[in-house]
Amino acid sequence: MTQVNIRPSRHNLYNTHIIPVRFEYFAPSSLEEALELLNKYGSEAKVLAGGTDLLVKMKMRVVEPKYVINIKKLKELSYIRDEGGEVRIGALTKWRELERSDVIMKYFPALYDAVKAMGGTQIRNMATIGGNLCNASPAADSAPPLMVLEARLILASREGEREVPITQFFKGPGKTVMRPDELLKEIIIPKPEPGTGSAFIKVARTAMDLAKISAATAVKVEDGRIKFARIAIGSAAPTPVRAWKTEEALKGKPFTPEVIRENVKLVETEISPIDDVRSTAFYRREVSKVIVEDALILSHERVVKGWMK
Repeated sequence: MTQVNIRPSRHNLYNTHIIPVRFEYFAPSSLEEALELLNKYGSEAKVLAGGTDLLVKMKMRVVEPKYVINIKKLKELSYIRDEGGEVRIGALTKWRELERSDVIMKYFPALYDAVKAMGGTQIRNMATIGGNLCNASPAADSAPPLMVLEARLILASREGEREVPITQFFKGPGKTVMRPDELLKEIIIPKPEPGTGSAFIKVARTAMDLAKISAATAVKVEDGRIKFARIAIGSAAPTPVRAWKTEEALKGKPFTPEVIRENVKLVETEISPIDDVRSTAFYRREVSKVIVEDALILSHERVVKGWMK
């Protein structure tokens, strides 16, 4: 165990190289050891994965954990496994690994879109998919595509494991259903039905910034009518949200530009955007309808024309 003691300084409000927080540091070499530490220290501990969010927050003193548990050595949590009807992704899998995965590209275009839209290469080489989810930002790029892909999350603790649908995982900004003694272990994504297309669209101030607004869709059309449409929106509510009413309104209708444009107007009734430094609530409300429409059309085009790399 390494203990780091740093006296508070004037760097409280800035993202510098200084971490003005006292904490004890652990680097477990196994999942079992990590879960023992979480069981012992609970809410007083923070888990360090890629560090692209946690370290910034610690530098700015947004969070001041007494204990930091670095799980980077847990190689058993870094993988992408094709298991026939589903794909399993370890929580420590880096975004760069997702970007290079033929399995992700082939079966989950919406997730692949999100990976390509996530920061720059340096960030993707460090950030993990589990960290992006557990940070529970309303703007998390991985959340909307995983929602429309109907992913399930495996949460582990010393007592065992439990499975949570991703639509039930987020509880508010920075808040999830995870207990203090739990760790996100795995993401399970069922392979889509044949003829299903998906897409993710993100609008941001710059390529490196968080989303002003984002949307993911998955759609299947049979005999010209929508068998199902799934829609999820980011940066438009305290959590990423599924647009259930809009999905139901589209079901069974002809897939035409006019029908899509008319029905996606419901989206603005399912979100609660705010004004902040990145955008206004008005902008988010108006643009949400546009990008949902575009994502639905792109999702269907990828089936008709073929999903291009």
